[in-house]
Amino acid sequence: MKDYYKTLGVSKSATKDEIKKAFYKLAHQHHPDKNAGNDTKFKEVNEAYQTLSDDAKRKSYDTYGSAGPGSSGSRGGGYSYGGQGFEGFDFSDFAKGFGGGGVHFDFGGGDFSDMFGFGGGGGKRKQQGEDLQIAVGITISESILGTTKKIVFNRHAKCETCKGDGAEPGSKKHDCKKCEGKGTITKTNRTIFGNMQSQSTCPDCNGIGKTYDKKCHECKGEGVKIKKEEVNVPIPENVQDGQQLMMRGYGEYAPFGGDAGDLYIIVRIQKNKPLTKRAREILEELKKEGF
Repeated sequence: MKDYYKTLGVSKSATKDEIKKAFYKLAHQHHPDKNAGNDTKFKEVNEAYQTLSDDAKRKSYDTYGSAGPGSSGSRGGGYSYGGQGFEGFDFSDFAKGFGGGGVHFDFGGGDFSDMFGFGGGGGKRKQQGEDLQIAVGITISESILGTTKKIVFNRHAKCETCKGDGAEPGSKKHDCKKCEGKGTITKTNRTIFGNMQSQSTCPDCNGIGKTYDKKCHECKGEGVKIKKEEVNVPIPENVQDGQQLMMRGYGEYAPFGGDAGDLYIIVRIQKNKPLTKRAREILEELKKEGF
């Protein structure tokens, strides 16, 4: 009789979590694609896991042994590169890892989620521009009464010549040949769970699915240009030192049809001289009078 508990190196009272962790470790160790892999051991580990991870199969195994009714041993195991034999398997914990479990995996430094296709997502990319942050100084009286401050700053703005798409006006556009207009590249990886697909942004078209005959002469095909901006920022009454104000859409512009980021203004109250009680009262009175 096959001893599935011994195969996975766990006790007969092992929890599902302990069984799962043991399987992950051994499956990685014996995977046939590894230099020191062992196909026979891998099949044995998989067969043991398929039985002990299922409550009904485990109960039958504990009662009748590996040749009993409903056991995976009676079917010769469930190992298959085509992805069969892992029905109902929850990959989420495998992708996240186990805190404090002492089980670690080395897949050559690659992105584990990308390897199994957990990330990605289809469709053309729509970028979001970066946010900007600027500090503005005000006086104590301005902090109480409120004011408006003009700020000047540089940011990446939409290229006015090409309207942000990076193409020279009049230049003919085509579907990207590399991604066939999809904006993403799909690749298939062979893993211990079968063939898994992952997606990444097309490097030729930057994810927009289009290429053109000639780049914009103004922005060199980037879709953005550095521009000096002047913005009047309304400072509300009774603003606090360090308070953050936001102006939506005044951050960095994202090229190729993306949305601009936001501008965050950090208020700094210049405390050169302390405001006396009488001075505060006068300011409050002026405020009531509409000044």
